[in-house]
Amino acid sequence: MPSSSTLRTPPWDVHRLPRADGRVVLVTGGNAGIGYFVAEQLAGAGAVVVLGSRDRAKAGAAMASIGARVPGARVRHLPLDLADPASVAAAPHALTLERLDAVVHNAGIAFDHPPRRTDAHGHELMFATNHLGHFALTHHLAPLLQATPGSRVVTTGSFAAKSERLDLADLQSARDYRPKRAYARSKLAQMLFAVELDRRLHAAGSTTLSILVHPGGALDALTPARPHLPAPATGRRLAHLPLALAVQGKDAAAWPAVRAVLDPGVRGGPVLWGPRAFGLRGEPRPEPLWEHLADPVTAARLWEASRELTGCEPVF
Repeated sequence: MPSSSTLRTPPWDVHRLPRADGRVVLVTGGNAGIGYFVAEQLAGAGAVVVLGSRDRAKAGAAMASIGARVPGARVRHLPLDLADPASVAAAPHALTLERLDAVVHNAGIAFDHPPRRTDAHGHELMFATNHLGHFALTHHLAPLLQATPGSRVVTTGSFAAKSERLDLADLQSARDYRPKRAYARSKLAQMLFAVELDRRLHAAGSTTLSILVHPGGALDALTPARPHLPAPATGRRLAHLPLALAVQGKDAAAWPAVRAVLDPGVRGGPVLWGPRAFGLRGEPRPEPLWEHLADPVTAARLWEASRELTGCEPVF
């Protein structure tokens, strides 16, 4: 009879991922940035990885890069524009899959300067892409996720949201638009959605999990080079080396999302998965929700507003 020590789950090791053969994962924004490294690491574990991306050429370059590093990698492209409701609605049909083990809500855009930008429906573009697009995508993917026992919705938040609060009367910054604040609030909305989705999944008795992660601090200058990604100049890399004591590259910033997809010990609930060292760098670990993320009233009101704005509601 095996001893209790042999029955224990081995400690999580970001460099020795468990095999994920046969599992299918959609990563939004998987062609660049943190999303690319999520996709590369999952492909290395044997998963079938679908890159949700607007740009076919960039997705092709990302697939070629992953294929060069992961022999036999199974990676494909899903045309997906999160700011276009028609594109989001078409996603499940374009996937042509019978199962979906996880979706990683990773894609996002950020603007540094005014003016305020809107999509074709008049929604502020960062809020529309970062939050409303993922809210609607979850609605459209729900039947596929529900048909896959133990499926996971992994939502990537941001440390930028820690010091922000939502203005429920001005969710789209129509009255007072400040780009950095609008971005942080769009990510906060995305994180509140993940927490509220977890509550609703538990109440419905669903086997699908909603897991919230954040990548910590991630810099291009600390990120390993890939042929299709812009490479910072050598001088810039050297200048940023001291910051490696506090933050990390985008490859390491991908670890919380990868663990949320692959680790059977990661469950839903009022918890946030982020880097171990001050929430900025290091291996992923669970931490309590930030206080304002645990506010069920704000999350429920945001859910209703999102439902009205998108005409969608994720139901499992």
